[in-house]
Amino acid sequence: MVHNNFRSYQVAVQVFKQFRTLQLPSYLRDQGLRAASSVVLNLAEGSGKDSPADRRRYYQIAMGSAREVQSILDLADQVPSSLREQADHLGACIYKLCRAQ
Repeated sequence: MVHNNFRSYQVAVQVFKQFRTLQLPSYLRDQGLRAASSVVLNLAEGSGKDSPADRRRYYQIAMGSAREVQSILDLADQVPSSLREQADHLGACIYKLCRAQ
């Protein structure tokens, strides 16, 4: 796959997979899964764009969704610290992508 060397994408996929395993109220779970998948999908779509402005736009959308995931983790009970750390790392990675474009 083309995303094998795209570290931010790989981290986003791992966050999504870990988020899927959480026991959350349905309203948080549904919103969180949409946000976590949005991060993955926007990183993938943005990486395929030719212009830096187009890439940055998709990466900024991914950043907003990553912040949403972090907020849902703040609202949830009994979230593994490893998932919180990985979500924070993902936010840092996407921030760097946004700044580099």
